[in-house]
Amino acid sequence: MKQKNWFGGVPGCWAMLAIAASALLPWYGVQDDFSWLRDFGTIFHDEASANAWLQAAEFQRPWLFLPLIAPLVALGGLFLCARRGQGLILLGSAGVGLTGMLGAGYAIGVQGWVWPSLQLGPMALPVGQFGFGWGAALMLVSLLMLLGIGLARLGYFQGNEFVSAAVIVCAAALILFIAEPVLKSLSNALLDDMGQFSAADAWARLSSSRVWSLRCVTGDQSCGVAWNTLGLALATATGTTVLGTLLALLTERSLVRAKLLVRVMSMLPIVTPPFVVGLGLILLFGRAGLVNQALELLFGLEPSRWFYSAKGVWLAQMIAFTPISYLMMRSVTQAIAPTLEEAAQTLRAKPMYAFISITLPLLAPGLANAFLVGFIESMSDFGNPIVVGGQFAVLSTEIFFAIVGAQIDPGRAASLAVILSAFALTVFTLQRVALGKASYTSMSGKGDNGIPPPLPAPVRRFAMGVGMPWLGFTAIIYLFAFAGGFVKLWGRDYSLTFEHFHTAFGLEWNGGIVMAGSAWHSLLTTVRLAGAAAPLTALMGLLIAYLLARVKFRGQNVFEFGALLAFAVPGTVLGVAYVTAFNVPPFELSGTGLIIMVCFVFRNLPVSIRAGTAAFKQIDKSLDEASSMLGASTLTTLRRAVLPLLRPALVASLVYSFVRAMTTVSSVIFLVSAENELATTFIIGRVGNGEYGIALAYCTVLTLLMLAATGLIQWLVGERSLGRRKQLQEQQQETAQAAPVIS
Repeated sequence: MKQKNWFGGVPGCWAMLAIAASALLPWYGVQDDFSWLRDFGTIFHDEASANAWLQAAEFQRPWLFLPLIAPLVALGGLFLCARRGQGLILLGSAGVGLTGMLGAGYAIGVQGWVWPSLQLGPMALPVGQFGFGWGAALMLVSLLMLLGIGLARLGYFQGNEFVSAAVIVCAAALILFIAEPVLKSLSNALLDDMGQFSAADAWARLSSSRVWSLRCVTGDQSCGVAWNTLGLALATATGTTVLGTLLALLTERSLVRAKLLVRVMSMLPIVTPPFVVGLGLILLFGRAGLVNQALELLFGLEPSRWFYSAKGVWLAQMIAFTPISYLMMRSVTQAIAPTLEEAAQTLRAKPMYAFISITLPLLAPGLANAFLVGFIESMSDFGNPIVVGGQFAVLSTEIFFAIVGAQIDPGRAASLAVILSAFALTVFTLQRVALGKASYTSMSGKGDNGIPPPLPAPVRRFAMGVGMPWLGFTAIIYLFAFAGGFVKLWGRDYSLTFEHFHTAFGLEWNGGIVMAGSAWHSLLTTVRLAGAAAPLTALMGLLIAYLLARVKFRGQNVFEFGALLAFAVPGTVLGVAYVTAFNVPPFELSGTGLIIMVCFVFRNLPVSIRAGTAAFKQIDKSLDEASSMLGASTLTTLRRAVLPLLRPALVASLVYSFVRAMTTVSSVIFLVSAENELATTFIIGRVGNGEYGIALAYCTVLTLLMLAATGLIQWLVGERSLGRRKQLQEQQQETAQAAPVIS
């Protein structure tokens, strides 16, 4: 049966979009400033900004005709064939177009063929080509969408065009921006110093005693960096999961009046640059810190460097990563419907028994995901070990020094990254086995007017006894750190001053307000790139979570591991991998703001995926099925029925991706340029120059900015409504808290 829609429906729109991109956008070169828009006519005559048709016909690049013809063939097939015939046409044309586009992109460089033997022979090309531009990028996305729709019309993915296209596009993005650069970087583990394959050198690096030594058991020397990293990651993941869960239970099931304060204090470590935690801890526990000075004054103990060790790194990571666990566990805690707990209490089950037998098992997906994210965050952390680690070496710092140290050894860096990836894969597999096929659904299509019961008294007392002192300790750390921005010179002159803020963010009047401060450029650039990356990260993460939780397809486990691979390697390795992979055609992005934004998206994507996966596991599939039976498409079902229930996960994804993009350093330190300087690299430069006051003033401004952004995101997205009587719930919690006092 032929299409009734004059434009061929959704695939017709994608085909027309590809045709328009090839004619109206520059085919080569990505420019952050969009200078070609100011002189749009250059697309039709200038070689640097010309469209694809002009490049192929006038500038001797005939290999472009193959992808250019593909959308025309696809559009014609939509009007001439039945559904299955359309699928064949779409699959064939998109496949041929992608093959020609990518094949020529990787085979032809700036000077012609990438193989010198061809370029020097009779097949030499008169011209080469640069990296893909905006026209090529839009053509690539359109062809991928047509490929996915073609597969669906041939019966794959149960004929669901949305799911098929989503899987194809997401898989292509994961391959291009995670798998390819990371695997290209890790492949250096198999090469010797001359760049040749050497199994002997690879084995020597992987089995080095510095990596696997266990001499710390006898007390002679320290353990190998692999064992240091593994032990630290397990301790950090356990601690952050417990603390995050306790804080989530307090804010959602116990505290009412202090809920906002607890949320702000819980969020504080995640919205500040990593240098703030390290500096605050050093001011408190360092050799010249207040604790050592007090011990010397009271007990005559000589100040030492005891804090610069595994204990200091663990404490810093606990402060830094507990908020991630809190965000994930708060989302999961909100998703637990109170019906089962009310039923247990109706059957006269004691509150503690109901909590252990019902509430905790329903928290299992969140606990497992929080542990996994905490484990991988600890392993890939670079800032805290380099600041307070001292002689305590971990894999991430060893990789950094192997890349930028006195003796550059990319092979050793790649070998250590392989070990790091193996640890992450092992924990990921154990998590899957632990969760198994158990069901954790607590939200169905039925109405839910229940009220979550308050926490049992022992749990509430334990959570208060652990969580509130931890929040107080966190506040003390930040109090010391932020004070440094308001004094002239820490350690010498403690007089109050705002000079550092004026130097960084000063405003002057010169016929108008002029941003005269030295930090404005880096701040505005960071906000622009992080603001663009955050919604992309959240939406793509939730989309992948939907595909993993609701759709079954071949290669799903590989698909999921590819999505988590960005967390399995340290940021320094990912940054170097991006420089290597995107410095030459066809994807030539080095020096642009786009490569930084892409790094933000795919570096922070795993947390968004894990938060979405945990939330999807608690939403009954009957909601999707009911919507489909009423004639709604998959996209409409996601938008109208599922997405409102994912608001906590969406908030967690948006907040995390934005603040991490604003504060990250290890993954982008190799990607910044003079035009795209970031806040963290500016701070590092000031610290390197000894300008600690300006650095701390900048950190203070960043913290306030991100706290405001976090509140704005939560206000815009809103809270999820599950039909609970909120006022009655708060009254019940207040009564439960007041009961011990009255008695």
